Amino acid sequence: MTTATPNAPTSPASHLPVLTAKDFASDQDVRWCPGCGDYAILNQVRKVVAKLGNRKESTVFVSGIGCSSRFPYYMETYGFHSIHGRAPALATGVKIANPDLDVWVVTGDGDGLSIGGNHLIHTLRRNVNLKIMLFNNRIYGLTKGQYSPTSEEGKKTPSSPMGSIDMPLSACSVALASEASFVARAIDVDKDLPNILEQAGQHKGSAFVEIYQDCNVFNHHAFEYATNKDSKEEHLVRLEHGKPMVFGKNKDKGIFLDHRRKPRVVELGKGLTEDDLLVHDMHDESLAYMLSRMSYPEFPEPVGVLYRIADDCYEDLLTKQVTDAIESRGEGTLESLLNSGEVYEVA
Repeated sequence: MTTATPNAPTSPASHLPVLTAKDFASDQDVRWCPGCGDYAILNQVRKVVAKLGNRKESTVFVSGIGCSSRFPYYMETYGFHSIHGRAPALATGVKIANPDLDVWVVTGDGDGLSIGGNHLIHTLRRNVNLKIMLFNNRIYGLTKGQYSPTSEEGKKTPSSPMGSIDMPLSACSVALASEASFVARAIDVDKDLPNILEQAGQHKGSAFVEIYQDCNVFNHHAFEYATNKDSKEEHLVRLEHGKPMVFGKNKDKGIFLDHRRKPRVVELGKGLTEDDLLVHDMHDESLAYMLSRMSYPEFPEPVGVLYRIADDCYEDLLTKQVTDAIESRGEGTLESLLNSGEVYEVA
């Protein structure tokens, strides 16, 4: 629990101390491999929850199994380190039990899209008010480098020595098909990560953020095209609602829809201007799905908020059902429940 300190700045609304990123850092030694992208994400999450005005005692981080799942230990909040793939289910229970809590889920491409795929899908379709961060390093890091559901075709690993023959999943496509009300993509060391996480934190409903994360031991440079400071702007299109999809270090390229309504990369100034380009509309589900299918090297990869709409949250609808039932049937007691309906007497 937080306690006020003399002369500490306070929030006008709550008269409680204003917390900083340091306040959300636990006393646990961070045990990830040196250079792991998880460090960058952890630092930004601490800053974002502080900026959002979160309280330590009203924030919960829930994780499954994997390298990313150490996350709750390093946040000075409540948390659960749960079992493989079940973090969304556990987080749903936390949110239903206490809707006032701010609940974040930390999962990985293996944890969330393989054994936990079913739980992730149904959490998103229910629109439970959770913030779900899926760290995607395209590999199983904790279990020493096997290919994962997002690994590219042909990936050679200890479990696929001749190369993976599986078609990789697109995490954002899965989230959109699951009817998530907020879907975004970010990169562990990118400047836009804090802004994307902040928007997710402010969203009411299931906010899904895929974060490209470097595993520098088992899959180093998997996203170098998106992190190399000299070339990344040629391979990323930064989405802004209501603005044309321009990209490139010199902002001289863009995404254009041809006569078949198919996206293609064009150069500006060669008969085309920004007015001819595709304009991002984060409320357009079909557009969001198309963007989720655009991948390097054929296209620059979209980063930012792909999709966002307002919708009823599961826990609010559930609470209303309970309230309506009580109003129509009365409070009820355990005794009346046990002795109602068909009751049998055992001689």
